[in-house]
Amino acid sequence: MKKFMTFIGLCLTALLFMSTGAREQPSGETGQVRIGVAKVVQHEALDACEKGVVDALSARGVNAVFDFQNANGDMNTAAQIANKFKADRVQAAVGIGTPIAVALANTITDVPVIFSTVTDPVGAKLVSSLARGEGNVTGLSDAIPTADHIALFKEIAGISTLGYIYTSSEANSISALALVEEACRNLGIRLVTQSISTSAELRQASEAIVNRVDGIYLTTDNTVFSALPALIQVFQAAKKPVFSGDVTSALNGGCVIASGFNYYKAGLATGDIVADILEGKRPADIPVKFLTDPSESDMLFDLDAAKNCGITIPPQYLSQANYIFENGKLSDR
Repeated sequence: MKKFMTFIGLCLTALLFMSTGAREQPSGETGQVRIGVAKVVQHEALDACEKGVVDALSARGVNAVFDFQNANGDMNTAAQIANKFKADRVQAAVGIGTPIAVALANTITDVPVIFSTVTDPVGAKLVSSLARGEGNVTGLSDAIPTADHIALFKEIAGISTLGYIYTSSEANSISALALVEEACRNLGIRLVTQSISTSAELRQASEAIVNRVDGIYLTTDNTVFSALPALIQVFQAAKKPVFSGDVTSALNGGCVIASGFNYYKAGLATGDIVADILEGKRPADIPVKFLTDPSESDMLFDLDAAKNCGITIPPQYLSQANYIFENGKLSDR
């Protein structure tokens, strides 16, 4: 009996050792890289960006195991995700959206943090210069040509009073507001703004502003886009046009005009940055990436929404679009 118990004890010791070794074994020994990917909230654009990151890494031959997280627009959750990635010792952390990127950068200092779709990385204090990364942090900006968008909106829809809803707690939204204000001043457009804190407030904010404006312009505000159908319903009922700075979220219809870069391609570009770093580049040596090639941007016109608002899209602009929504169907060109 004593020998049997000794045998059992040895077996248990061996099993404990094997289990402990598996938990502590670096993922590099198995050929896999642990990558944390977190987005500030879920909506079509950020989902497309996330997919682009994964596809780019696969195309580059990176054998990755991913930990996907969603902060659901909550900053406490964002902080928890950052601490989770740190405790799990991921080898790279990707933050899609400003608040989650800031949470990762503030918490993780010993492994690369790559941000994506951050409108103003300098204003968010992720980097001090767009010319290079900052320590272990670099990434991609989703800055859009706000002034050009509003000028196009004025030309096509004849707006003289513009509505703008933004999230007061998001640094990228505050930066975007300043650009919208400047564009409206230069174009002689009166601006009416309404702030929100959560996506649940978007319908009420839309109802508060719709009768005071000729149309509404949306920048890349993740909280707004996560509840976009509510805003579209309010403005469609009032026969007022919506211009979206994000095409991906407009593919289901309702926005008279949508123009902006392709979020899937933004994800591909972000994934390439991650792959470059895994291959040996230092984040501090990588400039902030911008999507400037025309092939990386999209334009959409919703002819159903335009007709509802009494707007005719000039042929010269229709010919530039790569998406047309008409008779309830989306077609690409």
